[in-house]
Amino acid sequence: MTTAKRDTYTPETLLSVAVQVFIERGYDGTSMEHLSKAAGISKSSIYHHVSGKEELLRRAVSRALDGLFGILEEEHAREGHAADQLEYVVRRMVEVLIRELPYVTLLLRVRGNTDAERWALERRRDFDHRVAELLKAAAADGEVRGDVEVRLATRLVFGMVNSIAEWYRPDTRGAGEREVSEAVVRLVFGGLRRES
Repeated sequence: MTTAKRDTYTPETLLSVAVQVFIERGYDGTSMEHLSKAAGISKSSIYHHVSGKEELLRRAVSRALDGLFGILEEEHAREGHAADQLEYVVRRMVEVLIRELPYVTLLLRVRGNTDAERWALERRRDFDHRVAELLKAAAADGEVRGDVEVRLATRLVFGMVNSIAEWYRPDTRGAGEREVSEAVVRLVFGGLRRES
């Protein structure tokens, strides 16, 4: 008689399972028991990898935030006209969201109930502010419409991009990462760019 081989969990595979459980149950509604059942390992095995569920949350949202902040360090996000930088950043935001879909989805759902959530919200606000500054610079340069208030335009752009987390699934027929990112850029900048 052979016994079933138990999967070996690494911090990365455990994180992936935890993110799915957090998304399904909500962070506050998830216990270590829920995580151990979903992973098929004991709670003590989880504690071998992490100090608890808040560490898992922090690692998960860090992955999403690191992806987003990484965009701002890329050459096309730092050089050229502000409107071109902004267009590049919006395109890359969509790409990062799609590539890191569960992690960004979780980031978008944190509410600030724990230290890790408050930290994530603060970093997210910093990212949003930096993108808003690009929009403000593009407006000051006359590259985008001046008849839409910058804060409102920023919120609308983030609303469009962030909504992708609610409906996009990798198996969505005909809507791959590139197609979605290009559609967002066309819609956003078709409305934002000043007509020549």
